[in-house]
Amino acid sequence: MVAALFLIALSTEPNLVPDSVTLAAGKQVYMSTCQVCHREDANGKAPSQIALSLMTPRAIVSALETGKMRTQGAGLTAAQRKAVAQFITGKLLKESPITEKAYATFSLPATKTGLVQHSGWGGDLAGTGFRSAQKAGLTAATVGSLKLKWAFAFPEATQVRSKPAIVGDWLVVGSQFGDVYALHKSSGKIGWRFQADAAIRGAISVVQDSQGIKAFFADNSTNVYAVDVKTGKLLWKERAGEHPQAANTGSVAVYQNRVFVPITSIEVALALDPNYKCCTSSGELVALDAGSGRPLWRHRVIAELPNEVGKKKNGQPFYGPSGAPVWCSPTVDTKRGLVYIGTGENYTAPSSNSSDAIQAVDMKTGKLVWSFQATTSDTWNLACPGNPNCPEKVGPDFDFGMAPILVKDAKGVERLVVGQKSGEVHALNPDNGKILWQNRIGKGGMLGGIHWGMATDGKFVYVANADNVWAIDPRDSTRKAAPGLYALQLTDGKVAWYTPTPSCGENKNCVAANSAAPTVVPGLVFGGTLDGHIRAYDATNGKIVWDFNTVRDFQTVNDIPGKGGSIDGPSPVVSGGMVFVNSGYGQFGELPGNVLLAFGVDE
Repeated sequence: MVAALFLIALSTEPNLVPDSVTLAAGKQVYMSTCQVCHREDANGKAPSQIALSLMTPRAIVSALETGKMRTQGAGLTAAQRKAVAQFITGKLLKESPITEKAYATFSLPATKTGLVQHSGWGGDLAGTGFRSAQKAGLTAATVGSLKLKWAFAFPEATQVRSKPAIVGDWLVVGSQFGDVYALHKSSGKIGWRFQADAAIRGAISVVQDSQGIKAFFADNSTNVYAVDVKTGKLLWKERAGEHPQAANTGSVAVYQNRVFVPITSIEVALALDPNYKCCTSSGELVALDAGSGRPLWRHRVIAELPNEVGKKKNGQPFYGPSGAPVWCSPTVDTKRGLVYIGTGENYTAPSSNSSDAIQAVDMKTGKLVWSFQATTSDTWNLACPGNPNCPEKVGPDFDFGMAPILVKDAKGVERLVVGQKSGEVHALNPDNGKILWQNRIGKGGMLGGIHWGMATDGKFVYVANADNVWAIDPRDSTRKAAPGLYALQLTDGKVAWYTPTPSCGENKNCVAANSAAPTVVPGLVFGGTLDGHIRAYDATNGKIVWDFNTVRDFQTVNDIPGKGGSIDGPSPVVSGGMVFVNSGYGQFGELPGNVLLAFGVDE
């Protein structure tokens, strides 16, 4: 049966180029529709044509159909979308089948408990990013012997950001084009494949109960799916977002028959069009029934509905308040019955008191219990500065992009710890959101500061600080960029150790930064960098004890060309003596790639 399953992909072979008619048609679309935003002098707000040329045709078509550029793509025909993708990349769209030998028979033991070994963004409902020694199966004594066991290539992908769940001997992981795969842990072979409608950008969450084993995830269009893990078949699908530009980038969390779905929007990018009616969306947290997908409640981060609040420079109306998106994954507090989320900046004025905030929401009712705002008056979108859609007072874009972490210290005292793109780490009282301590370790900027996350073992909080030089905060001239991995004492936030991100050397096109979320196991911290290295650090002093450069070509188990790139977004997954690492993040000038790498220790 698996022999008949073929994946429609697009070729990246350099000798296969589009014909002159296609190139001419694509150039016409690009010049009339795309060039105004994707100029070389766009200052990083939208990828330049050179940056776009590093992508695959399929990635560009996907962006125009279901991704960030779907509004612009809606005005084009299917032929125009394909033509412009081929013009930009200089590559031909082509089918690339996955062969029969890439598949294996999928099976799970007939046990009713204990099969789910890793699930969700932080590996647990509290979002800690911690793996016990028993679950990790890896120690400081054996980490130096880690070797690459297999590489799996996602066809035509330019970024790999869905974090796998582990069920028995299988990984369940999503992809840039909506494919969800069950891959065998030891071999990387495909057990089954499910096709969603749009990109899967978050982790897969899995629940095992008396009814079976279900995988839950959302796509970028806010469709939420429940899939039977034993068969790979759809159980239900429900769109969680109501706004036409609603999107999803965070992972869902599942608890007590509820699926908690974070909602952002693509209006932050649509604002680049000066004629776009900016802006009317609000970040949200939506709860769905895990058994049916039925909506249970909806929490709007901005309670007030948007109105016309003024005129833009081009005479068109401004709308607000708007924005405060929820980019990150929700964190579940089972003791207090709360769900914690982080929010982003306001897209337009007036600013709200719920932007750049941590919020606690009652998991049964969806009512706001408390809110802590870290940065006020942060109004910003990708049109800034100069574009008519840019707010008059431009903020620093200091989102909370990471999922909050709920953790107990050695004395049993609980803290809610979260990092901000400003480079500041906050420890809050989970009962009321009051500040327990704060420590700013980074200069911060639009791409972090603390971008994707942190991890904790109950003694230290391990913080990846990006301080990305391409998007650094220009406002603070007193603080220097300090990218790297930090360990902060959980009790008071003081720095226990700091390991700077190693230099890229003579590579001028490389960014040395720790942006991806880390993972911690007893004695070890794993962290990836934008230059494509995955490293293990001694958890007591920050010394690098293992290093692997993923920026290379890989022979893959599914015979699709594989290449590593920047490591950004989710943390590695450590389980059963193996480490699973995403490599490739072709966005914001970072290195594209398309592989999931599996490392293990020889027995």
